[in-house]
Amino acid sequence: MPTLRNKVALVTGAARGIGAATSRALARKGVKLILIDLDAGPLKALAAELGADVALDVAADVCDLAAVQKAVDAGVAKFGGIDLVVANAGIASYGSVMQVDPATFKRVIDINILGVFHTVRAALPSVIERKGYILVVSSLAAFAPAPGLAAYNTSKAGIEHFANTLRLEVAHHGVAVGSAHMSWIDTPLVQDAKADLTAFNQLLAVLPGPLGKTTSVDACVDAFVDALAGRKRRVYVPRWVELVSWLKAVVTSPIGDRSLLPHVPEILPRMDEEVAKLGRSTSARNVALDDVAVDPK
Repeated sequence: MPTLRNKVALVTGAARGIGAATSRALARKGVKLILIDLDAGPLKALAAELGADVALDVAADVCDLAAVQKAVDAGVAKFGGIDLVVANAGIASYGSVMQVDPATFKRVIDINILGVFHTVRAALPSVIERKGYILVVSSLAAFAPAPGLAAYNTSKAGIEHFANTLRLEVAHHGVAVGSAHMSWIDTPLVQDAKADLTAFNQLLAVLPGPLGKTTSVDACVDAFVDALAGRKRRVYVPRWVELVSWLKAVVTSPIGDRSLLPHVPEILPRMDEEVAKLGRSTSARNVALDDVAVDPK
């Protein structure tokens, strides 16, 4: 049975949600942790909870390669190297392509795609040295797009293919690469969207079959820890997401469109109206953290 004990893991988006819960689970397995997030308060609290001998917290914006590299270097200096990477940092925006704030759309792409690239780029020399494993956190959205979430859908499809490319590039170094694909998980990202937009809740209600159901963070963490131990190529949470991946061509065909198209003329204008009233195209939490990214002081 593969063991994680005494491994060193780099986790981005570690302050809350899946990142924080996965970090706690890994710590219980004897893993040392390099924790990166822009949200310094809860990140520092998590590191204090886990202990200075177990976790190093570095407040950094994954959009800033130099900052990520500095965090990686500090982690390598403290723990000796990096065996595992969980490229988890990600956000979402709200609103149609016609109405979403362009700066917010760009911020989603920057965090969700460039942030993954920066994380991997900075950690890769150490991961190669230790013949480690990289888990890129994509989504069900890579296979099944939803209206009003174009930036999120695009970014998650992009990093899935980034993982596919990376896997080919590093296999001869003894490094394995996986991609994780989850349905809606009960994280701050989903909780904030539900609280902000009745249209988002309506969208979930009309998605066919289980596509609109929300899954627990614990189920996601169990799958992530199992993947990290087993160096898995694909992670699906829940398991039925694998079927959607195999049916991607059908899901994105005219046949697949039929389940959503009748609802879009009602849901999308409502979403755009609600976004306009909010005065923002993402959660209030993300807006506050964007201010930190612009002015880290």
